[in-house]
Amino acid sequence: MRAAGGRGKGGVIAAVGYARISTAEGGQVLDRQRDALRGAGCARIFEDRASGAGAGRPGLAACLDFLRPGDVLVVLDLDRLGRLAGELVALIDALASRGIAFRALNAPMDTTTPAGRAFLQIQAAFAEMERNVIRQRVTEGLAAARARGRRGGRPRVMTAEKLRYARHLMADRARPIPAICAELGGLRPSTLYHYLRADGRLTAAGRALLGTEDDTAEGAAEGAA
Repeated sequence: MRAAGGRGKGGVIAAVGYARISTAEGGQVLDRQRDALRGAGCARIFEDRASGAGAGRPGLAACLDFLRPGDVLVVLDLDRLGRLAGELVALIDALASRGIAFRALNAPMDTTTPAGRAFLQIQAAFAEMERNVIRQRVTEGLAAARARGRRGGRPRVMTAEKLRYARHLMADRARPIPAICAELGGLRPSTLYHYLRADGRLTAAGRALLGTEDDTAEGAAEGAA
């Protein structure tokens, strides 16, 4: 909901401030931001106390809702609005599409000036280059892994060596499943039963992991050993 106060005559305000501190930072850091934003002419300041890019920022959400065309969003430092270049550029582009300018007091980022808009374009180019480099590295890494017979994704929790040891442990009927899972490095019982039946015989997934179609011969060999 839009706040009732905070705008000047005719409903127009020159600048709206946004300040953020992490949970590890003290009140002095927030006071420093408030003072700087007020000095820049911000009659309304929204605030968040949140750490990390993924943390919720209700103050920022309220600020973005409050802004109207012709306003200028002001922060003290760029990292108070966002840590990633791509995130910053996307947010500032979204503001620009609404007719809202952006200014960072401690950086050459002021979209109300030609130099500030040029700086934004440079940031956007670097962000795009960063995305392309990451995408290329991921593609090359997957190709290298496939060339070595590995597939992408999370590493296997169960390995062939661990599965053989699990069968050895399950041969002892007196040993409880939780104890077996603990000895296998904290394996989940559901994972164990994905590869082995309760009687120690291999499931289809277990046979595929060990590269055998029938576990009867292997079980007989283990029994003979």
